[in-house]
Amino acid sequence: MNRVYFFMVMCFIADWYTYQAVKTTFSNKWIHRVYLLISALIAAYLVVGFSNFDGRNGQNHHTLIVLGLFLLVYVPKMLIGLFLFLEDISRLFIGGVNRVRSKKDPKYIPSRRKFISQATLAIAAIPFSSFIYGMMKGRFNYRVIQQPIYFADLPSEFDGFKILQLSDIHFGSFDNPEKIQYGIDLINQQEFDLLVFTGDLVNNFAKEGKDWVEMFANIKSAPFGKFSILGNHDYGEYTEWTSETDKQRNFKDIQALHPKMGFQLLNNERAKITKGTSSLHIVGVENWGKGRFSKKGDLNKASEGLSPDDFKILLSHDPSHWELESREHPRNFQLTLSGHTHGMQFGIEIPGYFKWSPVQYVYKHWAGLYKEMGKYIYVNRGFGYHAYPGRVGIWPEITLIELKKRG
Repeated sequence: MNRVYFFMVMCFIADWYTYQAVKTTFSNKWIHRVYLLISALIAAYLVVGFSNFDGRNGQNHHTLIVLGLFLLVYVPKMLIGLFLFLEDISRLFIGGVNRVRSKKDPKYIPSRRKFISQATLAIAAIPFSSFIYGMMKGRFNYRVIQQPIYFADLPSEFDGFKILQLSDIHFGSFDNPEKIQYGIDLINQQEFDLLVFTGDLVNNFAKEGKDWVEMFANIKSAPFGKFSILGNHDYGEYTEWTSETDKQRNFKDIQALHPKMGFQLLNNERAKITKGTSSLHIVGVENWGKGRFSKKGDLNKASEGLSPDDFKILLSHDPSHWELESREHPRNFQLTLSGHTHGMQFGIEIPGYFKWSPVQYVYKHWAGLYKEMGKYIYVNRGFGYHAYPGRVGIWPEITLIELKKRG
């Protein structure tokens, strides 16, 4: 509760500083009044929205709107508050110096500089417009990323083998069939031998798939099959259940969605892919994540009977599993495919040159390809979205991985 009060105080301070910037920049009092009215209405809507959150319903379209509006309004305001707070420190310092020099001057603290307020409002407009774009366009700005990966021990007959990876669909966040169909059409335009999905089909409930399963079932078949695993959201852990029976029924219903879309769900299991006289193994584990996340993944069970020399592709939703367990596993998982992070749906990427997101301070491996100890992990940025109903800079991803034999 103390954290809630602290958070509310911080929001109030951000509101107050933003009002100071508006007053300093605009002399028209009607602008001040309109700003106060709009701010009060938004604040009231957010308070009611957060107060009425029902844990039994989990995250739904209404909570997405509430959280999206909060980020849209208060991230820019907190940025304004930070700049004007720094200006206040400068004003107080200058005022202290002036007070020492001239004790007779009652106006020893300088007024706010209009230029600073104008510049702060202009800077805050950048995240404001970015969040709007992210919600209107960015969440559907699908990108196909082609990623060749080279292996010395890849069976020769799999040289050029193409795997299409999807991750983090999150049915419960979708609201635009036309845009989702565009993403599926983009998938169907690709040429691939195998299709994998690396977890988080829903936000909480199997019923979220009602309007979308048939659409995703229309993804074209792959010559060597479609395989999937579960993510942390697929266990129904982020909602309140009236009984354990209801929770388990929901979990079974979520798993039942996978074959309806043509996927073979691998729960700590593996599948053998044969091409000519050679083979590779798709190893799929249940969710395993660091910290508070469940650790249901069982590498030993999933890879039982395999040797270190067998070529293996591990499907594991959370990339922290690779860092903390699978990377150094004695059975030697040459390639791991993960998702989970979404790249936080916010960041800056210049392909091949620069990549940054706040999520990198939580996850070492958060987007794209990484190589350590002779092993690879590819972290998909996610097809859908969750919590914030948009994407800024980190776009929804369809990954086309090509396995290459290193000579």
